[in-house]
Amino acid sequence: MRRRGNLILGGALVALIVAAGLLAPVIAGSAAFAQNLGNAMLPPSAAHWLGTDQYGRDLFARIVYGARISLFEVALGVGMAMAAGIPAGLVAGWFGALTDEVIGWSTNILFAFPGIILAILIVSVLGPGLFNLLLAIAIFSVPVYVRLTRNLTLALKQIDYVEAARSTGASTARVLFQHVLRNALPPLLVQATLTAGTVILAAASLSFLGLGAQPPLPEWGAMMSSARDLLGVDNDLSLFPGLAITVAVLGFNLLGDGVRDLLDPHRGVRG
Repeated sequence: MRRRGNLILGGALVALIVAAGLLAPVIAGSAAFAQNLGNAMLPPSAAHWLGTDQYGRDLFARIVYGARISLFEVALGVGMAMAAGIPAGLVAGWFGALTDEVIGWSTNILFAFPGIILAILIVSVLGPGLFNLLLAIAIFSVPVYVRLTRNLTLALKQIDYVEAARSTGASTARVLFQHVLRNALPPLLVQATLTAGTVILAAASLSFLGLGAQPPLPEWGAMMSSARDLLGVDNDLSLFPGLAITVAVLGFNLLGDGVRDLLDPHRGVRG
């Protein structure tokens, strides 16, 4: 692990985001929500490390609380996608025939839409809001898990220990969950780590458009949206949330890449 720089750097960045999110009340207190127009748009200082926004709220505190929201987005968005996609992929890969065709066609229909366009369509129908946003992101992420799980199931069900379990009379559910799913988890977890970066980026993009988290919630995309009219006046209001998004997406992508290298013995070691 020490010889894989992407794993170490990605793990460190993700650990930083997780620590900021979990310790947000300790680190930031109530400064993320307390308005003081007398302190509006102050530059970075010892009192306000990243300055203040147009309402006098501490920008550093809001970015720290934004980490908590981003972790919630990752947990719920990726969790819902996996909860729907993995069982469907197991069923398609195991039973095949008509079941595989129906699930495959449904997956192809979702793949036909660009993810962000599909998310915008869903949120436009359901209405703006953080949960509706995450539901939309989960829906366009489901086909990835369906196809990956299906392919893994097709490969694993031909392996000797699965055939042995079936020959001893083990139930289909037991074989699927005890033997197939357990051995399919490593690549699925790698995909989940890579999807996390996509979730953060998509959530920030849709919140920037006003379709996700709504003010005064300190979500990074929403913070950039509220600051876009002040570009040229105070660029820090957009710069720092943008850097936070960059760090989070980069961290999850590097972590996923590093975990994939670690779990695949055929891939070369990266320094």
